Amino acid sequence: MQNTVTAAILYNYVQCPRRVQLDFLGPPSKKNRVSAFVRLLWERGNAFEHETMGKLDEPFADLRSLKLREKEQQTLRMMRLGEKIIYGGRIRTDTLVGEPDLLVRKGSGYVAGDIKSGAGIESPDDESGGKLKLHYAVQLALYTDILGQLGSLTRNHFPFIWDAHGQEIDYDLDTSISKRDNRSLWNLYEECLDAVNGIKRREQEPLAAFCSVCKLCHWRSHCRAQLKQDDDLTLIPELGRAKRDAIYPHRKTVHDLAQADLTGIVHGKKTIFPRISAKTIRRFQARAGLLARPGSQPYLKEPITLSDADIELFFDVETDPMRDCCYLHGFIEHNRLKPDEETYHAFFADQPTEQQERNAFDQAINFLRSLDAYVIYYYSHYERTTLRKLQKRFPDVASEEEIENLFSPSVAVDLYTDVVRKKTEWPTNDYSIKTLATYLGFKWRDKEPSGAASIEWYHRWVETQDSRLRQRILDYNEDDCIAMRVLLDALRGMAK
Repeated sequence: MQNTVTAAILYNYVQCPRRVQLDFLGPPSKKNRVSAFVRLLWERGNAFEHETMGKLDEPFADLRSLKLREKEQQTLRMMRLGEKIIYGGRIRTDTLVGEPDLLVRKGSGYVAGDIKSGAGIESPDDESGGKLKLHYAVQLALYTDILGQLGSLTRNHFPFIWDAHGQEIDYDLDTSISKRDNRSLWNLYEECLDAVNGIKRREQEPLAAFCSVCKLCHWRSHCRAQLKQDDDLTLIPELGRAKRDAIYPHRKTVHDLAQADLTGIVHGKKTIFPRISAKTIRRFQARAGLLARPGSQPYLKEPITLSDADIELFFDVETDPMRDCCYLHGFIEHNRLKPDEETYHAFFADQPTEQQERNAFDQAINFLRSLDAYVIYYYSHYERTTLRKLQKRFPDVASEEEIENLFSPSVAVDLYTDVVRKKTEWPTNDYSIKTLATYLGFKWRDKEPSGAASIEWYHRWVETQDSRLRQRILDYNEDDCIAMRVLLDALRGMAK
């Protein structure tokens, strides 16, 4: 086990404490292979760093090629000499090691920065509303801590992120985590550092939790098996790690919650659990009951009204966030008067260029304009968000009003937000389209279908122009669209 704490360890801890514990102490034989998409993220991150530094007008010291010991020595030497920008340096104390992408001299000291191939803040479209990213903050705080201990810290200047949009985002570590959490980012760093050291000393053993980051983790199969064995509460849809940890001292498993008497737990509209209302705990208990009872069936919580339009469109986009490009608009066109017939329409950007992206967007909009009357189904807000971004980027293709009308409730239905999440319950661990369609018996043609995989296939298509990769992307997108139709059929059956 390594003796020092690195920025990568803290990054992983914020994402999932259990991963850090397994990285330190877990059996290597239980690891999944690193996915092609994760390898792509590494490659793109390195490539983006090189591209960014290649565009820099100012001279800098490049230490990337040095071996670790020499890199540390040269970093300290360059700092003593007052080098303006140090790229690829390495700084350390007895217990901490940092490899910031950049060390920049400000006044008499240095500030650290990282180059990220994503956005420097959480997207305003996320629930976080454009806040500083916690997993970036703890990395920058570690660098800042080391610089402070080395006596090379610049006061009144902040560590920073250079992001994919060319922005420099300052990270004031005294900033509060959120409106509801008054701890500063520096407090978070200190708590994460203490927790990681506790894990290393075997004083803490974080529980696994079922969450979205599991998909890309090399411990995903090992953890999933453990969660199933433990009947863990996070297997209940939308009951995440924080809520599980609040409930855990009182009810430890799905079956425990399903059978619980809530009399001593619920008090009016509140419960004994912080930030969990009576309404929420009752919803979780109902979901626990579905999971705990063999043969449970999905059901409607309230009546649903679905469109009786003859033409149904099922819409799904594929995007590459690393290139900020929407490379595919896919539609299944289904005529209810001819239930055995449906047509797949795909509008594909063969290259991740602005012109190709515009062409695909233009073709998709013209396809929609060619239809007289239809209802369009999509799953979650991503398609709407993507087309709004494309409209701002290419206002000559469609007006803002046209895009808003396209997603008007009179002609468009968000199956996830407006139907599944609000009005149904399912005996599944989440409500993703893949989970629900698989539960209903649908099978994707690809053995490893995912949006992340599609991005990796697209990168390889761009590099190789291998027609099999292009077809793999199209098949995957078409299956995503068909999956929505399968779900809609099931919802209609539930509504009878």
